[in-house]
Amino acid sequence: MAGGSGTRLWPLSRAGYPKQFLVLSGNQSLFQQAVKRLAGLDCEGVKVAEPIIVGNEEHRFLVLDQLRETQIEPAGVLLEPMGRNTAPALTLAALQALDGGGDPVLVVSPADQTVTDPAAFTNALRGAVQVAAGGAIVILGITPDRPETGYGYVRCTPAETVARVAQFVEKPDLETAQRYLAEGGYSWNSGLFVLKASVWMAALDTFRPDIAAATRAAWQARAVDGKFVRPGKAEFAAVPAESVDYAVMERCPGSEFDIRMVPLDAGWNDLGAWDAVWQVADKDTAGNATTGDVLLTDSRNNLVHATSRLVSLVGLDDVVVVETPDAIMVADRSRSQDVKQIVAQLGASKRGEHTVHRKVYRPWGWYDSIDQGERFQVKRILVNPGATLSLQMHYHRAEHWIVVSGTAEVTNGDKVLVLSENQSTYIPLGQIHRLANPGKMPLEIIEVQSGSYLGEDDIVRFEDSYGRK
Repeated sequence: MAGGSGTRLWPLSRAGYPKQFLVLSGNQSLFQQAVKRLAGLDCEGVKVAEPIIVGNEEHRFLVLDQLRETQIEPAGVLLEPMGRNTAPALTLAALQALDGGGDPVLVVSPADQTVTDPAAFTNALRGAVQVAAGGAIVILGITPDRPETGYGYVRCTPAETVARVAQFVEKPDLETAQRYLAEGGYSWNSGLFVLKASVWMAALDTFRPDIAAATRAAWQARAVDGKFVRPGKAEFAAVPAESVDYAVMERCPGSEFDIRMVPLDAGWNDLGAWDAVWQVADKDTAGNATTGDVLLTDSRNNLVHATSRLVSLVGLDDVVVVETPDAIMVADRSRSQDVKQIVAQLGASKRGEHTVHRKVYRPWGWYDSIDQGERFQVKRILVNPGATLSLQMHYHRAEHWIVVSGTAEVTNGDKVLVLSENQSTYIPLGQIHRLANPGKMPLEIIEVQSGSYLGEDDIVRFEDSYGRK
């Protein structure tokens, strides 16, 4: 499930490039780590099928690009027309799995978690798969090591084999969390579930037949475009929004459905806020976790992430500082959950920092808006080998392109030009044009825009290789 927005990790995580696609540790994104962890379940007697990815339309090329880097082919990328929470997302995946024939066991994982002990993770999941193959619903539970108020809890009763889930508990206040830790018998809800596809559909039909029926209708109206599967937009809009927990899991204890818990002790963390990132990060002797160009003096237990410039701290303890080219966020580390309030303010005021970074990824590459002022904007643009931008025109701006490196094939009106390093061309206002990289190396250009309006919505596309309107 890769459709989350990760608002509490702003300004690094944004709606257009959320946390599951970020590299927060190592050299792979959280999404790539999740996919590879599940592929590692393959062993004698257990065959792991190609993964089913559920995400949203805006991130479809991010998903494919990051999967390509892992050399893992998806069975399908299911694109939700709009967010409807995790219960409809899992239902789409179950319907896709059942369409493939048989009744496979689904290992359901969010795309934005991390573990520090992959071997322990694999062993726990293999045990959960065996239990789920017998018809049970299995949740992976985390043994709490502190009175955490940011997670839901699961209360279990001992059983001869695998513990039976007795109750799901909402995120508690601190006093209640402390009591859970003292009493024992409570685990954190990891959001990882293992169950047969048919068992999920049967449980959903029992507890939320409205969600089941509406999602089936959207699935029946789906369109398939290569690996992309798009449920019917109008039908999916009618699906009630609900989480897996609320729709099914919390209703299972005491019902006809057998729900069990397998403990997971693998250094799990859902990285829900910057404090969680600090907890799993490598630290110096003073407890500071740093990324990028950072200098510290007399400072302890801080998380500092510098993206584009030097960040220095003097005499500060227990803070989070995250710097990006267009925003800086400073917070008390114990209040890092409250970053979502800043994100809400950005959304309410319709500021661009809510949605995208200064550097914006596109299916053909990326662009970085390096400078702007009244009636002008300067972009650094990188086009991947063999990639092509749309054939387009603008009503309100002209453009000047200068090739920095690589080879550019430029359609400029009725002319097609091939430009190399240090060469340039001018695109007048209203001229139909296109940029392509015919070479085997990345193409980098500088684009200077000038005109009365420079917004990204001033694009009229005539042809596009990526299905954009």
